[in-house]
Parts: sequence; C-alpha cells; structure tokens
Amino acid sequence: MTDYRLIEQRLSELLNLQRRPVAVSFRELPPAGVPKFTGAEPSGCSFWRIAAGGRTFYTVPSDHYNCPIGCYTHHISLPQDRAQELDQTLSFMVGIGYLKGDEVPGLLRLPQPPGVVIYAPLGDTPLEPDVVLFSGRPGRMMLLQEAALRAGVGTQVPLFGRPTCMALPAALAHGVVASTGCIGNRVYTDVGEDELYVAVPGRDLPRIAEEAQTIAAANMKLFEYHRKRRQTLATE
Repeated sequence: MTDYRLIEQRLSELLNLQRRPVAVSFRELPPAGVPKFTGAEPSGCSFWRIAAGGRTFYTVPSDHYNCPIGCYTHHISLPQDRAQELDQTLSFMVGIGYLKGDEVPGLLRLPQPPGVVIYAPLGDTPLEPDVVLFSGRPGRMMLLQEAALRAGVGTQVPLFGRPTCMALPAALAHGVVASTGCIGNRVYTDVGEDELYVAVPGRDLPRIAEEAQTIAAANMKLFEYHRKRRQTLATE
C-alpha cells in the first residue's frame, strides 16, 4: 500500500497544516482490526474532527442519522420514524433565509449507500482512501490545488460551499475540489473562519504529493520575483 504516513508528513510540512488530514473510505464491510465508533455525534462531519484528532474507526449508517443533510449527501436513508427530519431541516433553513428551495436539487450525493465509512488520520489509514480532506489557510491550500494541476488532476468545477459534506461526492465525481465550508461544519469541527477545505480523491493523492515540493519551491521564487517587481514598478 502507498506510504500515506510519509505523504502526510511531507504535505503537513509544506502546507503548514495545523490539523491532520483525514482519510475517508466507503466500503460494504468494515476492515479487519478497525474498531467501530461508539457513542453519538450531531453530524457526519463531526467524525472528521475525531479522525483529525488521531482516531481510526468506522461508522455504520445509523451513526449518521442525527444529520439529515449529511445522510442525504452520503446516500443514507433515514429510518421510517425519522424520515421527516430531512424536510424539517430543509424547511427551517429555507425559512430563516439560509437556503432557497431551488438549491436543494443541486446537492451532490454519493453514487450509492455505503455499508460502512472508515475515518482515519491520513498517515494511519488502514486501507486506500476514497477521499482525503485537508483544511488550512487559503494561501497554503492554494499550493495543494496547484500541485494537483501540475499532476494533471486539477478540476475546473466551482468553489463548493454548503453543505461541506458535499465535498466528498464532489471529489469522487470531479477530482480535486475546494470548499468554503459551512457554519454547521465549523461548529462541529472547530475549523476556523480563516480556513477552507480541499478534498482530494485518494487515487490521485500520491501524484499530487510528488508535485507539491516543486510547486512550493516555485512559489517561493515567485514570491521574490513579484515582491521585487512591486518595489520597482509600484508608484503608490
């Protein structure tokens, strides 16, 4: 298997990451040796916070029921006695002016329901991830997207926003995507207002990591180039 521990170490240094990138894998059955999540969380993205903090575990669909929006993007059906919660949540968001009703059909979803979802810090992932989530300051996340472009896996889809969990199916469908996040995600994950997400398909991460050093070095040279040009050419 790819040495994801080395990839995490290199990218964490280059991107000055303050939290560990999270590997997310969708499977039919749990992998051997990985513990099941116990307890309850208010959202699917809460599991990102736990994995970034160092834990490796898997969830089953019922672990996601507290987040109707996250269930929708993960193609997880709510049980009969809770099926109305999605409409209730969407109606609340529309009612307070957060969403417009015509936005809902455009939300991306996983192509099929997962049997289990495995979360891990990237360097500890027990299997090849489907999507890897990075969060950090825009100037550093820029390097990750530029490395993706150099590796030939960049994408021209729009900057994604709410809901943040939509970045997972978006990355699977389109390649590397950036997301501004959403207020719920920021509450549940502690990601700051000065940070955004980049979601990378796991299959493309090794190639992107190979190009990251070149991109980082080029940006340092360009910084000096543009700084000198400003000093020379700017009149105000």
